[in-house]
Amino acid sequence: MVENFWLLATEESGFGLNFNILETNLVNLSILIALIVYFGRGFLGAVMAERRSNIEASIQDAEKRLKEASKALTEQQKNLAEAQATATQIKSDGEAAAKVAKDNILAQATKDVQRMKDDAARDLSSQRDRVVLELRQRISALAVEKVESQLRSQVDEGLQQKLIDQSIGLLGGSL
Repeated sequence: MVENFWLLATEESGFGLNFNILETNLVNLSILIALIVYFGRGFLGAVMAERRSNIEASIQDAEKRLKEASKALTEQQKNLAEAQATATQIKSDGEAAAKVAKDNILAQATKDVQRMKDDAARDLSSQRDRVVLELRQRISALAVEKVESQLRSQVDEGLQQKLIDQSIGLLGGSL
């Protein structure tokens, strides 16, 4: 294989290596690279320094924004905790107010029920008294009718005259 490589290198139309320094322009290339390094160092250094300062500024800006974000996060967490505490307080106040309202409504309902019972009892009592009064009047009227009918059938004119005289005597005697 090495022999084939040398054969290729020696032929004119093929691939080969040229070790002649002047023909290959190796000196010119070395000088060009040295000049680029010498003069390009300042330019590349400035570009690299500017790039470095930009990166450092970006890092500092990112760190600053991180601190601000952390500060804002802490503040918002504090606000959230306060809001949760306020919500809890509002909820407990609402529950207490609802309990008071419930107790008031129940007390009022109890009073209303008692008042309705009392009104119903009074109405029932007055109805009963009225019915009893009507029954007494009716019984009295029936009793009077019965007595009158019995008196008419049992009392004749002589007995009637005697009762009238006796009643007048009692009235006159007490005057």
